[in-house]
Amino acid sequence: MSDRIESRLKEDRRFQPSREFSAHARVGSHAEYAELYRQSIEEPEQFWRAQTQDLVFRTPPKTFVEWKLPNAKFFLGATLNLTESCLDRHLVTQHRTRAAIVWEGEPGDVRTLTYFELHREVVRLAAALTDLGVIAGDRIAIYMGMVPEAAIAMLACARIGATHSVVFGGFSAEALRDRINDSGAKVLLTQDGAWRRGSVVPLKKMADDAVAQTKTIEKVVVYRRMGSERTPVEMREGRDVWWDDLLGRHPSEKALALAKSPPAFDAEHPLFILYTSGSTGKPKGVLHTTAGYLAGAHVTTKFVFDLKDGDLYWCTADIGWVTGHSYIVYGPLSCGASCMMYEGAPNFPDPGRFWKVIERHGVTILYTAPTAIRAFIRWGDDWVNKADLSSLRLLGSVGEPINPEAWTWYHKVVGKDRCPIVDTWWQTETGSIMLTTLPGAAYSKPGSTGLPLFGVDIAVVRDEGQDCAANEGGKLVIRRPWPSMARTLWNDDERYLKSYWDVMPNVYFTGDGARKDEDGYFWVVGRIDDVLNVAGHRIGTAEIESALASHPSVAEAAAVGKPDDLKGQALVVFVTLKQGQAATKELKGKLTEHIDKEIGKFARPDQIRFTDALPKTRSGKIMRRLLKEVASGALETKGDTSTLEDLGVLAKLRADEE
Repeated sequence: MSDRIESRLKEDRRFQPSREFSAHARVGSHAEYAELYRQSIEEPEQFWRAQTQDLVFRTPPKTFVEWKLPNAKFFLGATLNLTESCLDRHLVTQHRTRAAIVWEGEPGDVRTLTYFELHREVVRLAAALTDLGVIAGDRIAIYMGMVPEAAIAMLACARIGATHSVVFGGFSAEALRDRINDSGAKVLLTQDGAWRRGSVVPLKKMADDAVAQTKTIEKVVVYRRMGSERTPVEMREGRDVWWDDLLGRHPSEKALALAKSPPAFDAEHPLFILYTSGSTGKPKGVLHTTAGYLAGAHVTTKFVFDLKDGDLYWCTADIGWVTGHSYIVYGPLSCGASCMMYEGAPNFPDPGRFWKVIERHGVTILYTAPTAIRAFIRWGDDWVNKADLSSLRLLGSVGEPINPEAWTWYHKVVGKDRCPIVDTWWQTETGSIMLTTLPGAAYSKPGSTGLPLFGVDIAVVRDEGQDCAANEGGKLVIRRPWPSMARTLWNDDERYLKSYWDVMPNVYFTGDGARKDEDGYFWVVGRIDDVLNVAGHRIGTAEIESALASHPSVAEAAAVGKPDDLKGQALVVFVTLKQGQAATKELKGKLTEHIDKEIGKFARPDQIRFTDALPKTRSGKIMRRLLKEVASGALETKGDTSTLEDLGVLAKLRADEE
């Protein structure tokens, strides 16, 4: 039996950017894109020098790249302080008074920080951390909600050379403990509590539980978001300090001078550790360094989102994920953009919240996840249509592969058939976007992540390493180093080598299956681990889910395999329906017929289970691991469920009988 991944879904629709959009775009034609891409591959040093000339280097690089499998170094010999590119350089331009962050809290409170104000807050916190004894190379854990202070904390660490490790505020105390212990963090920055669907997430209480099981934390700095009357917290004398009290102190002259005129660090100085969301075994701390990561985030933000003066850009990701790092903080701020931040859930107090935020603030660019888009579809068009979305000019998608029907809904209902969509593929490990279609330069195909970005030598190959034929499914690999790539896993070089570079000789294996069509467009079908062996055919779950989601009754679907004595693996799909659709036996039959038509009878599900909701993380990703357990009849959950948005969803799935 072949190990190739079969790709049977085809998509022939093409959506061209308008002439007006292309005329004003940073890259306005496919020919321009092709020439820039050629230069980035054939003359990489010249390309990156030209595209990063607006960044601030104290000492220019002497060598562009040094590569010895699996280790890469970029911009060798350069020194810089990353925050000067994100903050200081804007203070001598018209951007000084431009909004850097426009923030809306879940209860409706609003704050705006200009670049001048953001710079001032970063300097104050940097000085305070210095007075607490933090020095370059120390690790700082950040366990906060979606408040501006989370971004301030990241930038303050970068300013003094401390390596930050942001831990998603939805993680449990145990997950926070493991990440602190692995990184050896010296200081923890947290907050008393955070809003989530009208309830308070007790971050300080969970932080206390975590720190009690660690040995390296010396200080805990607590941002007062909720207030002591609403959320009383225990402050341990000698260890805990309120954020505002700390910043209210007069820093030492040495600390203030250091913060105002920060030191320059080597290009390969560790910037941050970000732990992947895997829930079993030792946490996997992906390490990114300074200059290469900044270059990748900066250049991709500039080109992919086609930023213009007057844009208000909104990436809806949480600050705790790499998307929040690259496309809320470092990329947009290095480009001088105005960034929208929202604290709460997309459906609180009702499913119209996102659209009201866009209308209220005049958001022009929206970058969100396919799982969120499918939830919006399920909640109905009326919530979208109630809001004035005329300010939008560009839409983006990030996360799991987006199925064509969700893509076209996003284009029609949210974008009103006028906003280009940039569907993006990348990973925590890649640091920045690898695949997309630049909005003014190329047409889009619903469901395709598009073309390689600059400097990305990417391919779909067979197990032996040969290129796959057009539309033949295979493994997605990257064949040469790129500036924003992870340098290693924290304190685990061997695991880094085995996880990414030993799977296929001399290339970075992404872990994803994909195909490349006759036009050079890439179609990512999901993790190789999620490829199912259906009646002797290997097919990605994304293709089955996409086929089901194209049925007019279906809002979202998730496909998993379960052990089967006869087949080896049986196919189970969980389906949520659009409003007004009834979960009937007849509909199951129609969905089975739909799979027959779209893929083939071999892909018929063994079970179709209707559900009101799917188990998802707070970032919107479906937790297929939990669905596999439900499908196989497991009565208990193995592994961590701390990122699960609603435990009740899992309980209901287990309670429901077929």
